Amino acid sequence: MKPFKTITVLALVATISSACEDFMGGRGASELRWHFLSPKTTRTKSYHEEIPDTNDFILSVFSSKGKTLFSGPYGSSPESLAVDEGSYTVEVKSEEFTAPSFGKPQYGDSQIIVVGQGEKAEVALNCRMINSGLRLDVKDSFRKAFPSGVLFLGSPEGKLLYSYFEDRVAFFKPGQVSLTLSNQGKDEILFTKTLDAQEVLTVGLSASVSGSLSGGMTIVIDTTKIWKSEDYIVGEGSSDGLGIGNALSISEAKAAVGSKDVWVYGYIVGGDLSSSGSKINTGPTFTKNTHFAIAARSSVTSKESCLSVELPKGPVRDALNLVSHPDLLGSRVYLKGNIVEAYYGIPGVKEVSDFMLK
Repeated sequence: MKPFKTITVLALVATISSACEDFMGGRGASELRWHFLSPKTTRTKSYHEEIPDTNDFILSVFSSKGKTLFSGPYGSSPESLAVDEGSYTVEVKSEEFTAPSFGKPQYGDSQIIVVGQGEKAEVALNCRMINSGLRLDVKDSFRKAFPSGVLFLGSPEGKLLYSYFEDRVAFFKPGQVSLTLSNQGKDEILFTKTLDAQEVLTVGLSASVSGSLSGGMTIVIDTTKIWKSEDYIVGEGSSDGLGIGNALSISEAKAAVGSKDVWVYGYIVGGDLSSSGSKINTGPTFTKNTHFAIAARSSVTSKESCLSVELPKGPVRDALNLVSHPDLLGSRVYLKGNIVEAYYGIPGVKEVSDFMLK
């Protein structure tokens, strides 16, 4: 089975509530939770930068006094966070972004939430692209007019050499980006654009013989928006024509009991379940090859936060069972099957007919 490599606009559903009294110096009588919104939005035009696995997103939680309660990969974060009454900031970003770079869209969001005494508060993170991008389309007329020219895209944070045949998107922090042509010992700024967050532009460069710039050549700049994604959200699913693009998250699957032949996705977190027990065996060795548990992120250890998955005898079991493949722990898996109300005491996926690993 080939790995699943389509762009997946991912979403995370998580509950954060474990004993972190040491962080707060108090009783931690309240509970802070958060989740990512998961609308099935798609881009209006083709765009091929790969979105990173949300397990690798950088998650940070701060108190109103600036104390860090958690900072690290989302996949390593605790399932729950007990807090005192107060105000908290929850931030997430796909990666650090400090200087111009090719092929590095940055996704993220930051929310402030007030938690009352004894309350279970939750914040919905709306994770959009927070940097901006620009792609040049250098026409033959421009290359012929300036055969020895060199192009640079620059911003206050730095600059990038942009070859005539480059087809990647150059990403910048929102703000002004300038294009400079270095030709025959002379540098000339061709344009300066102000880019907004979530915005990616393509700029066509061509040249004509009219005018008086650079040896009788005129540079023609044609700016076309590829997309400006105010509604482009890192959520669950993307359209790929296979049904996988509409894969249900763990929480969505639990709300869709009775659905048949649907795609579900999550992270493999363990196995060896029992109908009455509340624990999951998280390895490294396993005794049962007939099932495993999936969750919204790889750090989950609570059975009630998971979906159980039946592995029918045959290719599915041979490829996915944890007895033979303990290295699959933490992997993201897409499964096609029927959602049932209870399998090993929790909602589950049975009669799995297809799968893809990422």
